[in-house]
Amino acid sequence: MFITLEGPEGSGKSSQLPELAAFLRGAGYEVIVTREPGGTAVGDQIRDVLMKMENVSIVPRTEILLFLAARAQHVEELIRPALAEGKVVLCDRYGDSTLAYQGYGHATDLETLRLLLDFATGGLRPDLTLLLDVPVSKGMARKRENDSEWNRLDAYTEAFHERVRQGYLSLAAAEPDRWQIIDASQTKQTVQDEMRAAVLSRLQG
Repeated sequence: MFITLEGPEGSGKSSQLPELAAFLRGAGYEVIVTREPGGTAVGDQIRDVLMKMENVSIVPRTEILLFLAARAQHVEELIRPALAEGKVVLCDRYGDSTLAYQGYGHATDLETLRLLLDFATGGLRPDLTLLLDVPVSKGMARKRENDSEWNRLDAYTEAFHERVRQGYLSLAAAEPDRWQIIDASQTKQTVQDEMRAAVLSRLQG
């Protein structure tokens, strides 16, 4: 099963993912944890280009194509093989990030992006997507508390990040069978418990 975690900046996806994976392994599932951009040697090199603060000259079209290139490699090299072996794949961000950030955030045509995503992924879509939702002001405050994680995308305007958040909520509303919205402003343990319940429900169903 292919499960993705999405959310605006500071939603806590990256810190929650290892605990979720450990819980599922304890329940007997074979789990692969990965992230985007990244997950492969090629993807990690592209991630480095995308996230560096000195690369502020990157324009939205370049940003889109770099994310898609990393994703294409990720799908073919890691995600599809793991799924073929019956493993549970937990991925920190996937195609919906492109729709939220480059689509809603940069106001790029969503249908064009969906066509590009379909090409890059070969049509591979998640079985379940957890949206860790948090108000932009709270999420960005969390990010600022951890200076080591501040990157080029974090430095976009608050208005940009608000468009991203609203984009995520619109995507979730359009596909309620795939998405599960979790209030990430709750305590870390409460969020983790809700994530576990949502994933187990889908796995056991």
